[in-house]
Amino acid sequence: MFQITEFKKFYYVSLVLLLISLTGITGYMLIEGYTFSEAFYFTIITISTVGFQEIRPLSAPGRYFTAILIVTSFGTFAYALSAISSYLLDGEFRKHIRELKKIKRIKKMENHIIICGFGRNGRQIVQELENWGHPYLLIEKDENIVEDLQAKGKTNYYEGDATNDQVLINAGIKKAKALITTLPEDADNVFVVLTAREMNSELLIISRASQNTSDKKLRMAGADNVVMPDKVGGSHMASLVVKPDVVEFFNHLSGQDNNISLEEISYDSLPAEFKDKSIKDLHVRKRSGANIVGLKTLEGEYVLNPSPDSIICEGTKLFVLGMKNQIEDLKKWD
Repeated sequence: MFQITEFKKFYYVSLVLLLISLTGITGYMLIEGYTFSEAFYFTIITISTVGFQEIRPLSAPGRYFTAILIVTSFGTFAYALSAISSYLLDGEFRKHIRELKKIKRIKKMENHIIICGFGRNGRQIVQELENWGHPYLLIEKDENIVEDLQAKGKTNYYEGDATNDQVLINAGIKKAKALITTLPEDADNVFVVLTAREMNSELLIISRASQNTSDKKLRMAGADNVVMPDKVGGSHMASLVVKPDVVEFFNHLSGQDNNISLEEISYDSLPAEFKDKSIKDLHVRKRSGANIVGLKTLEGEYVLNPSPDSIICEGTKLFVLGMKNQIEDLKKWD
C-alpha cells in the first residue's frame, strides 16, 4: 500500500534543511544575543551563501560558528531547494496526491472483485467486468504494466505481489465479493487461494490452472472453481466444428452488444411472499415476458427447464432468460 514513505526524499531534504536552520538560529541567539528574527535572517543568508553584510560585527566565537555553519551546510541548502523544487514541479507531488486519493478510494471499496495478474486472461476479465460495470481491483506487480496502466489513466489497480498477505488485505480482501487469480505459476495461484480463503471464508474464489494436476490442489486450497484456459479453448474450437450454431448461439447470449440477458435470481433476493413457493407462483412469464430456463438446488444440482411445480426453497437459484428490459422489469418485483 502507498504509504507516507513515498515522500521520504521530500521529507529527508526538508528535515536536513530545518535542522541546519534551527542550528544556525539557536547558535546566533546564544552566541551573539540576536533576536529570533535577526538570527533567522543571518542564518538564511549564511547557509545560502548570498553574502549580505553582517547585521552587526561578529565576535570571535560567532565567526568560528559561522565558518562551521558554512562548511557543514555547503551545498546542502542548494541541493535541498533543488530537490524540493523538482518534487513540486516535475509531477512527483501530483503523482503522490493521485496515489493517496486512489488508496482512499480502495479503502472504501466493498463487494468488489479482486483480480490477481494482468496477463492475457486478466486483461480479458477486466474487459468483461468493465462491460458489465462491476467494480473490480487489479493487483499487479510488474512495473512496466503498472506504468502502462498509469499512462492510460487507470485508477482501479494496486501495485504489489498478490502472494503477499498484506497486499491482499490492503486490496480489501475481507470486504470483497470474489477473487480471480490468473497468475502464470500454478504454485502462486494455490498460495493466493489458500491465503484468500483463510482471510475470507465467504469469498467466491476462481483460479486459473495450467496443469491438470493443479485442479485438485486448488480446490483443496479453497477455490470454488478452477479454469484451464487451454483446455477450454480447445474444447471451444472443437465445438465450433461439431456444433457451430449451438456455440454461436451461446456466444450471442453472452455478448455485450445484444439485448439478451441471462440472469440468476437467488432465494434471498425474492420478496417474502415469493419465498418457499413454486415457480408458477412467480408468474415470471406473465409479469415480464422472460423465461426460467434453469434452477440450482441447495445441494448444487442443476435442473434444466424445471417443472412449474418446483419449490423455491432456501439456497435455490433461478436462471432467467429474456431481453434486458424484461429482466429489469422482473427485478422490480412489483
